[in-house]
Amino acid sequence: MDPLHPRAEALYCREGRIVAVGSNADVRALAEPDAVVLSAEGATVTPGFSENHMHLFSGAAELDHLQLAGVSGFQELAARAHAYAAGRPEQLFLFAQGADYTLLGPDERMTRHHLDRILPDRAFAIFSHDHHTAWANTKALELSGLINGAEVGAGAEIMMGEDGLATGELREMEAFDPLLVTAGADRYRLGLSTGGEPDPYPAGADFETDIAVMRRGLEWCVRHGFTSLLLMDGNYHQLQLLAEIRRRDGFLPARVRVPFHFKNFMALADMQKGSDMAAAYGDDELSSGTVKMFYDGVLDAWTALMVEPYANKPESIGDCLFTQEQFTAAAIEADRRGLQIAVHAIGDGAVRAVLNGYEAARKANGLRDSRHRIEHIEVVHPDDIPRFAELGVIASMQPPHPPGAMGLPLEPTVSMIGRERWPYAYAWRTLKDAGAHIPFASDWPVSPICPIRGMKAAITRRKWAETDPDQRFTLLEAIAAYTVEGAYAEFKEDRKGMIRPGYFADLTVFSRDLEAMAPETLDEAKVKWTITGGRVVHAA
Repeated sequence: MDPLHPRAEALYCREGRIVAVGSNADVRALAEPDAVVLSAEGATVTPGFSENHMHLFSGAAELDHLQLAGVSGFQELAARAHAYAAGRPEQLFLFAQGADYTLLGPDERMTRHHLDRILPDRAFAIFSHDHHTAWANTKALELSGLINGAEVGAGAEIMMGEDGLATGELREMEAFDPLLVTAGADRYRLGLSTGGEPDPYPAGADFETDIAVMRRGLEWCVRHGFTSLLLMDGNYHQLQLLAEIRRRDGFLPARVRVPFHFKNFMALADMQKGSDMAAAYGDDELSSGTVKMFYDGVLDAWTALMVEPYANKPESIGDCLFTQEQFTAAAIEADRRGLQIAVHAIGDGAVRAVLNGYEAARKANGLRDSRHRIEHIEVVHPDDIPRFAELGVIASMQPPHPPGAMGLPLEPTVSMIGRERWPYAYAWRTLKDAGAHIPFASDWPVSPICPIRGMKAAITRRKWAETDPDQRFTLLEAIAAYTVEGAYAEFKEDRKGMIRPGYFADLTVFSRDLEAMAPETLDEAKVKWTITGGRVVHAA
């Protein structure tokens, strides 16, 4: 990934840094006699991969939940749920993750009555693969105080039935957070739901449980070849857990950046917490300095904000969590403080509003190398495509997310977007060709974390219509999106993201030569070693 030296045969690391890159003979001549020698045996070695948008703490907690990716139909759902519940006879509240919106079929929406037929006497809730919708059974709704509905803020909704009771479908975090609170699982999502801290703060066994969950998440990440993690939810609690793991072990297996989550109910003065987090944690292993915000929801729940109405719901353009004025004020304040901003914006209306806010911040505070980000960009209006390069905005995108990728169904999403907007949906290549920096990610646990599968999705993506533009990346472009671009997004392109002398000895070693593989078979390769700061933190 070093344009000055794109390929090499060997490298030598000492004290956590790359010392030399070149031929086997050249590197061996520099190495001390007792140097540890690792041979990739002709396979691919890259800079350590960056997971550039993910949720470490909640993802780690969800590894213990029922996983529904690929499950289709009521009978399969029921069989999986019964087997899972049987293995946890004492657990009060059961959760499942990764459900498709069309799990029951293209024309049938999940309700509490479906789930009551599976587990009538135990609280049971299922989360959609994008984590923006939950479906709960009657028991779960009753325990959480949601059966009769409740007041929720803009963008969230508790769907109600003709009988005056909740149907079980809960759209967006504010609607389904009571489930997690009731189950005692809200600590893991506080960085997303409120951006606040646990109250009371966990101590004793609870603190050790949280340490164990965070360790499990880190181990999961390095197993998949990641040496850098950019979290998209955050609070002090996560930073403190990571700092404690480093204190106990002497190092972290991956470098982690944790943001401050600014919510729409906060005052601008609350942005001080983001500045304080950045001041307290700012080294190359554990850092803050980013402000995360949500502008809209998701396409499949009609909560993403569109410029024009949804093709299959012409009365709706979706929802926004901030007004343009509120967001612009927040962007100006965060930018004034020198904080990087990262905003979830899926619909083209949300993308436009965020770009407007960034443009206003530049006018208010002056031009600087801010590298503000927009996360997801599942639809972009053609008029806004050149604005990314003009404003220096990073387009953070996820190759597992397009309908048709990694087993996701085309419907209902492609019909929601509408044929005329297909050329501007998940438009990685279009944005890249227009000059935008594009780091890739999974948004784990929304999608499987495996970067090899992510690269395969980016390289083999199929058009929805022959007249649509080709959005595929090449293999080397996909690798760059997980390495060079991730380092750039962290302002650390001077010390990671490349295999170059003086850079961190962060490396991902694969089991195969990726360039010799057919793109369709790329996921047959595995991660053999993950090396962070010269330490082997994972060995297959």
